[in-house]
Amino acid sequence: MPSSSRLLMGTGLRYFLEVVRCGSVSEASQRLSVAGSAISRQITRLEQELDTVLFERHPRGMVPSAAGELLAAHARRSQLDTERVADDIQALAGLRRGKVRLASSEGFAIDFLPGLIAAFREHYSGIQFDLHVNTAEQATRRVLEGDADIALTYSLAPRSGVHIAYRQSSPIHAIMAPDHPLADREQVSLAQMHPWPIALPETTTTLRQLFDVCCSRRQLLFEPVFTSNFTEALTSFALLGQGLTLSGELTVRRRLALGRLMAVPIRDPGMDARQIQIQTLAGRTLPRAVNTFLDFLRSAMEQPPGAVTLPTATA
Repeated sequence: MPSSSRLLMGTGLRYFLEVVRCGSVSEASQRLSVAGSAISRQITRLEQELDTVLFERHPRGMVPSAAGELLAAHARRSQLDTERVADDIQALAGLRRGKVRLASSEGFAIDFLPGLIAAFREHYSGIQFDLHVNTAEQATRRVLEGDADIALTYSLAPRSGVHIAYRQSSPIHAIMAPDHPLADREQVSLAQMHPWPIALPETTTTLRQLFDVCCSRRQLLFEPVFTSNFTEALTSFALLGQGLTLSGELTVRRRLALGRLMAVPIRDPGMDARQIQIQTLAGRTLPRAVNTFLDFLRSAMEQPPGAVTLPTATA
């Protein structure tokens, strides 16, 4: 085996990938508990053997070059494949051990995902879960960088390197208390919502971005009385009868079934342009535990709006 090929399988690759993640040798040194000089030597050796520059060195950190990005993608896949083999070996006697790393937008982390995880573990109690709540962009990035196995998030456009395991249209609904004057309508328009106080998420969310675009087309200016980066605060505002907020149906499905709030579709064109996506890393073979939960998650999302019965995991 050529020496350059051997280098792509060992310690140097692990050190290189940590520097990519951290953006500096010093931070990678702290995370790995390895001397910075040792990390630098391994990276220099990689660059010499591959006859290329892997990083652009800046005073404030290190940024992967084009060649470095290619090597980082290889390193992440190698690391993920090693973890998958280890998990699958442990699972040969049955799905008794394993870990599923999730990333999601905040709305899915309130009711939907915790309910699914609890139901799944009734059948597979040895499976552990790790959930990071992020913006849509951050959730996708965690999958691309190998820090999450599955992302459940909203999306307005496709993303390179991501495999869409499932997608579903997610029209935006007006959320309100059951006694709100608009609650008995089958649909509402932005113009009908305009006179009422409204609570909105920050402009970094796909929901707010889509809402703002549609309002601009209608030449409507909404001045929110309350903004927050915390979805539950916005929902609580509406539940207390203070006005309206916005959400996808799946995010509030359980509370809709309990009659705690109302969700009325907004009929203006464009308010249905958002998708819910289950994302995994393109080209990756998932560990058995992850793949089994992925099927369970997909089954839950295929249930009709308003359904609250969780799917049954196949034991």
